[in-house]
Amino acid sequence: MPTQPTINVVTAINVAQLLNLTYDTLPSDLTNAAGKTLSAGGTNYTVVTTIYANDLATDINPSRGDDEVSIGLICQDQAGNVVIAIRGTEGILEWIHDAEFLQVPCPFLVGAGHTEDGFTAMYESLRTGTAANSPTVVNALAGLSYPHAVTSVTICGHSLGGALATLLALDVAANTAFDTPAVYTYGSPRTGDSLFANTFDQVVKNSYRAANRLDIVPTLPPPVDYQHVLTPVDLNPIRLLPPPPKVLVKFNPGCEHSLTTYMYLLSLRSGGTVIPLQSTCQP
Repeated sequence: MPTQPTINVVTAINVAQLLNLTYDTLPSDLTNAAGKTLSAGGTNYTVVTTIYANDLATDINPSRGDDEVSIGLICQDQAGNVVIAIRGTEGILEWIHDAEFLQVPCPFLVGAGHTEDGFTAMYESLRTGTAANSPTVVNALAGLSYPHAVTSVTICGHSLGGALATLLALDVAANTAFDTPAVYTYGSPRTGDSLFANTFDQVVKNSYRAANRLDIVPTLPPPVDYQHVLTPVDLNPIRLLPPPPKVLVKFNPGCEHSLTTYMYLLSLRSGGTVIPLQSTCQP
């Protein structure tokens, strides 16, 4: 079995800090942030474009899929590194309660198995403008107005955004010139079946999937029909050593799933500055 890559925890935290900034914009705010400067992890980024999508339709609220939302950003630093950051939406809370997790064929790569239908529909709506006929992210990527020549592409996502980032990473790696993206996801649900996961693992070599052991979202949809992609990064919100065990995060579904919690748990492993929890998530 091939050796799995080892995560650079500092890089994972820095990417998560940029991803966390996407939550500063309300999903209903469709203003394109192109040209805005963001600072995360000690690096300055220029926003190249906002990413838009139709929200996640669920069994509880199928009409949610008609709502247009801002869902993330494409940014670039001065060294030419591009980061595509995709956040979650409130729709994930309704999706958790869906009775069925239906599958459809992976739409952009023949023979790549099946993917969850709601995630797939939302992924296919990812675009770089508010108009329904705006270019999709994968089709627009090569032609965007980058401030600098592109030196690397990193794709990251939290929660539902982790599933969208997984789909985007395989699409980008298989169907564009940017065939070696780095991928970081945090609290991502399973995205597809075993054939999809195996295809992803073969095509996308530099991928890291952080999962909090007590976060419910990464446990869904359930196996056997769904399988996680590599490379797992296990985060335990209960410190076992030295004894006695110590609870690090308030046991609450929202706290366990929060991106801030993920940054906190990763920072405990970094040996550097510890990123504080949200005050409401202190145990």
